[in-house]
Amino acid sequence: MKKTLIGLLMLIGAVSASAQKNPADLRFNADGNFKIVQFTDVHYRYGWEASKTAIENITTVIETEKPDLVVFTGDVICDKPAREGLDAVLSTVDRLGVPFVLTQGNHDDEQDISHEEIYKYIQKYKNNIPTSSGDAVLEVSDGIKTAAALYVFDSNAYAQIAGIGTYGWITLEQINAYAAESRRLTEANGGTPLPALAFFHIPLPEYKEASMTDGAHLIGTRREKVCSPVLNSGLFTAMRTAGDVMGVFVGHDHNNDYSVYWHGILLSYGRYSGGNTIYNNLRAGARVIVMHKGERTFDTWLRLRDGSVIDRTVYPASYINDDWKDRKAPI
Repeated sequence: MKKTLIGLLMLIGAVSASAQKNPADLRFNADGNFKIVQFTDVHYRYGWEASKTAIENITTVIETEKPDLVVFTGDVICDKPAREGLDAVLSTVDRLGVPFVLTQGNHDDEQDISHEEIYKYIQKYKNNIPTSSGDAVLEVSDGIKTAAALYVFDSNAYAQIAGIGTYGWITLEQINAYAAESRRLTEANGGTPLPALAFFHIPLPEYKEASMTDGAHLIGTRREKVCSPVLNSGLFTAMRTAGDVMGVFVGHDHNNDYSVYWHGILLSYGRYSGGNTIYNNLRAGARVIVMHKGERTFDTWLRLRDGSVIDRTVYPASYINDDWKDRKAPI
């Protein structure tokens, strides 16, 4: 379908306090936290009254949470005219002054704009962290050095091999490039993997396996099957081997917003973020993730359009099984 990750865009948080502010100047705050809001499956249709819900949701969540970064994990639009739809959504974030990065889903380029043109078009926004292909490594600084990493992948749209299911997968070239960047960051950190998160649109096959396995700790709503690729290209194994990624955040399945702990990595859905422009049984909201400087842990919850918060958890503590043998006897 496309590209490799070899030309991966490297976006490094500035280390000088006097550096000029730019969208890629990502750093932990004075309180040691870095907050991300994930919007997914906005499915904006320009001119539709129902799309106003999406804009209200985005505005409410950002004004309430005041994130350091917004990540769009695909299917921002699903109708013509595409540019006007993108403008309606992204100008809202840009106006609120929050850095944002976007990776596409399987519907964004089905309108009147190509896959490559979308990434080029949105670079006009001053708060957009640009990518040439939807893949990026975003480095989060502690003010002195890189302290965390965010991997953003374009998970591709549809299978490019005849007869191999419906949806595409993250390619071997992308996985190899991720592994190389992970090694680079680990070596720069004295051999210790950085705390890291990953964001893309289509869930990995491991989501299906984890959600159907007895004993896997699942928190949230599961109202539809996992629509993952038929083929497993090995990204989960690469992440687990590298030892940096703590959590993966996707969209695509509008009626799922759960997180499930699987072999040390949290596999998580965002919350459907749009209006009644396509199928959905979950009211609009967003996922919030808070990383902590120097720690391999993060907090996550869902913020809904009405302002309420649900499913507040801590990785990994909220997902570790309570072993009766380790419990202290009651007093």
